Amino acid sequence: MTAPEISIIIPCYNEVENVVPVVDALETVLSGMTWEVVFVDDNSPDGTMEAVRQLAQKKPYVRGLLRIGRRGLSSAVIEGALSVSAPLIAVMDGDLQHDEGCLPHMIAALRDGRADIAVASRHITGGSNEGLSSVWRRFLSNTGIWTARQLLNVPLTDPMSGFFAMRRSVFMDRASRLDGTGFKILLDIMIARPEPLRVQEIPMNFRDRAHGESKLDSGVMLSFARMLTKHSFRRRPRLTYGTTALAGAGLFWAGWRLLSRKRSA
Repeated sequence: MTAPEISIIIPCYNEVENVVPVVDALETVLSGMTWEVVFVDDNSPDGTMEAVRQLAQKKPYVRGLLRIGRRGLSSAVIEGALSVSAPLIAVMDGDLQHDEGCLPHMIAALRDGRADIAVASRHITGGSNEGLSSVWRRFLSNTGIWTARQLLNVPLTDPMSGFFAMRRSVFMDRASRLDGTGFKILLDIMIARPEPLRVQEIPMNFRDRAHGESKLDSGVMLSFARMLTKHSFRRRPRLTYGTTALAGAGLFWAGWRLLSRKRSA
């Protein structure tokens, strides 16, 4: 097997129904390239890792990394990225909401030196946010985007994107400074060092979820707010008011969800 040019890291939890469709989709769009996909699974009870292992027996470019006793998207991405040797690294979700068709354009931007990191964006011409299932989720996403952009030293329309590709050298340069908590690893990478990265945004259509459930919950929101607050105090103290409001929104959302569940019980 030829060494891969790009390793695609997919953090996952309870994605057993998505493993085969994701690999099938990657095979289609990356035809003619050398690549591998690494599923980083937080010990899913639904058998996600077993599905990965079965597929890996037939396809050597499929790998699995099982984590026991650890949870979290950002830390899963970090561990997955540290386990690979390809010169390029991509990160995407395993729920089929990210449009894998963006990958060739992202790889091209890195190959020809236009960018250090390529980001699939829902908020530039040609992109869409239709996969967000509710007005409330869109509100949280837009609030998070506005707050995150205040911390960045480069223009980026979608710092909340979970789909991006970068040079491995960029990741390794910043790995020791990453927070490793929460679910928005892109923002953490972007602000880990004061030196700005060259960014190329690729339009993405954020699709409806095919299987599984959203991982967004109160813990995720509070973790994101905590990361923003930490960086806000260090970089822009006035922005702390915005992150406090975001944390309050997360708590409100969690309370509403709990109340709804009690009423339906």
